[in-house]
Amino acid sequence: MLEATVSLIKKLNLGFGVVLLLILSSCTSSSRNDISNYQNNKPLVLTTFTVLADMARNIAGERLLVQSITKLGAEIHGYQPTPSDLIKASKADLIVENGLGLELWARKFTAAAGDKPTIVLSKGMVPLLIEGDAYAGKPNPHAWMSPKRAMMYVDNLVTGFIELDPLGKEVYLNNAIRYKKKLKELDIELRESLSKIPKQRRVLVSCEGAFTYLTHDYGMEEAYLWPVNAESQVTPKRMLKLINLIKERSIPTIFCESTVSSRAQREVARTTGANFGGTFYVDSLSSSDGPASTLFELQRHNVQLIQKGLGLVSNPSDKK
Repeated sequence: MLEATVSLIKKLNLGFGVVLLLILSSCTSSSRNDISNYQNNKPLVLTTFTVLADMARNIAGERLLVQSITKLGAEIHGYQPTPSDLIKASKADLIVENGLGLELWARKFTAAAGDKPTIVLSKGMVPLLIEGDAYAGKPNPHAWMSPKRAMMYVDNLVTGFIELDPLGKEVYLNNAIRYKKKLKELDIELRESLSKIPKQRRVLVSCEGAFTYLTHDYGMEEAYLWPVNAESQVTPKRMLKLINLIKERSIPTIFCESTVSSRAQREVARTTGANFGGTFYVDSLSSSDGPASTLFELQRHNVQLIQKGLGLVSNPSDKK
């Protein structure tokens, strides 16, 4: 265990202080999750963030122990792995990541974990590209935000889990069928809900460009302060462009996400006279008693905010 930990440190080029921390950590008692893993003798699956962990648990059932590397509420784009994350990686049987450039830290992290099998859930997907910014031409990584795209995530999870645990094949396939049925129901639910918003109002304004797949697949337009949270600096040019769009389109309500500061977006609201409609969940679930404790609840929470904010009494010129 200690040798594996030191090897991880060398690969990640961390300093002596962190090495010492890891050595001390490895000498203490195991965490509750580690003890549970050993007692149940289940393969350990690590996902890069909480939304993927929720999906993975639904497919894994009781056969696998699924944990998220990042915590609830964490900003995942520029996340810095901690010593305890590296220890977990040395024990993992499988690592699950989103891909499409979302987790900037994942390449080095998964490489440091050694020869661990890795699933990239966006594998095989034709991504939507970011437009009109420094990131133009790069894939937008938030594909799970469309239930239609999330079904491909499920297929990739099933493939990876069967490779890891062939005896669980029937369990994974059956769980996937049930989960994809729920995704199809959610697809219909979101389509019906968003179609009720007047066409003139179907412009979703958020801090991050995290709704590209949702807006593309459900008949809306998207505008934002920055394309991805990895570059969340609000430039005067970006802010002015967004302010002008909101005024030109008479957009009544704008939003922000839970993992970033809403200060700049609230300033946009004050400048334009738009309402600040609340906080979306995208890159992280909420706590179990919060509004977005699962992927399904996350989507319903967001759509309820969109309906409330954009489905206000329309102007006579608005077309339904």
